[in-house]
Amino acid sequence: MNRPAVLAVTLPGATELRLEAEAEVRRRGWTVVNAPAAADLLLVCGVPAGEDAEWVDGIDRSMPEPALRIVAGERGRIAAALDVARRDLMDRAATRREADVADEPGAREHGDRKGHGDGHGRGTHHDSSPPEASDDQSHDHHRMDHGHSDHAVGDEERGHHQPADRGAHTDWLDHEGHGGHMDHMDHMGQHMHAMGEVAGLPMAQRGDDRDELRLDQLHVPIGPALSDWPTGLILRLTLQGDVVQDVEVDHLPVPPGHRPPFWDEPWLRAAQGEEVTRGSAARRRCAAHLDSAGRLLAVVSWDDVAARCRRLRDEVLSGVSREGIGGDLRRTVRRIGRSRPLRWSIAGLGELSADRARAAGVTGPALAADGDAFDRLLMWLSEIERGLEGLDDARPLTPDDWAGPRGRLDGPQPPSRALLDVLPELLTGAEFACARIIVASLDPDLDELALAPVSGAAHA
Repeated sequence: MNRPAVLAVTLPGATELRLEAEAEVRRRGWTVVNAPAAADLLLVCGVPAGEDAEWVDGIDRSMPEPALRIVAGERGRIAAALDVARRDLMDRAATRREADVADEPGAREHGDRKGHGDGHGRGTHHDSSPPEASDDQSHDHHRMDHGHSDHAVGDEERGHHQPADRGAHTDWLDHEGHGGHMDHMDHMGQHMHAMGEVAGLPMAQRGDDRDELRLDQLHVPIGPALSDWPTGLILRLTLQGDVVQDVEVDHLPVPPGHRPPFWDEPWLRAAQGEEVTRGSAARRRCAAHLDSAGRLLAVVSWDDVAARCRRLRDEVLSGVSREGIGGDLRRTVRRIGRSRPLRWSIAGLGELSADRARAAGVTGPALAADGDAFDRLLMWLSEIERGLEGLDDARPLTPDDWAGPRGRLDGPQPPSRALLDVLPELLTGAEFACARIIVASLDPDLDELALAPVSGAAHA
């Protein structure tokens, strides 16, 4: 328990907490896993309430004893929360070892040793907030929530993958020996919403497939808390064999906040008349694209380069100078863009022409890419390199600059709304194993759905 295995989930509106958590967990060298069964610690970025609390509780119940859940609701307190969580997990592990020794034949009678749990050895949630704050949020356990927050975690170091093939091939993503099987749909069931089920499995129904055959249809919900998955997104897929026949897009409620969506913040603040430098906007754009690229690379199991993208993302956000980061960033971008195995792995998936994108209201990189998942990745990489030159630009950002990382913020709808709207078209007819790649190549930011009208824009 000195280096706990962490399962991190993020709630809508908690992007900044997620980034802080990922950086802190990486600094500690803790392992990040993507399944409850492999986790010692569940780290929730954002404070669960209502529907959020239900599925977080479901994940918690799937974790082995003596697991612990902590909740991070404020910036700057994650490191302290993780320290407390590690100490508590070590205490629980020691208590269980003592109990196991006491239960051995011939051992001295120690009485009823229940440790800190719920009477069954189950890991629990600590709560150092006032009693009146914890009573309404216990969910059958105590919660560790130091003043509404305290803790968080990330997902760079992945474990416990289950490979999924694209066709009959195995995809190795790096000529230098770094690679792995494509890992698109691993452990989806742990975060599925409830549907009609038998023995925990969705019930199949009959339906016509694309070859006019009557085959079983399986209704499979995906999300909202998969690793490397847009926060809060839920897809309800109808499958026949391994082919997606129908798609319904849903999401967790996106709470309105007093702060704009994290990735769009510089442009929205400038539109309100605040003084924002062009360098701040360039850093936010570069970091957003590095975050998206890291997510896509993690989905195809190029984990070492995905982790490098996230490290560079954190350095860009921390204010490292262009000279300090430029060489490493350019090398990483060029390595990704020149990878032939990577191109082969994702080329042809999620084809979205510029005409179709424009008709759907898509703007930004997805429109400019005018192509498939690999083209969209290349567009992110191009914008990262182009933005590198402006990281230290102290000139003010003009109030009429509305080009955020995912598209224009002055259109009739938020950029990510259009990205969600094109998902059914892009996923229908695709192989099930490729669905996560297509989603990751668009990487919609559901926090944008809470955008309020901003003075100076036609719509926001």
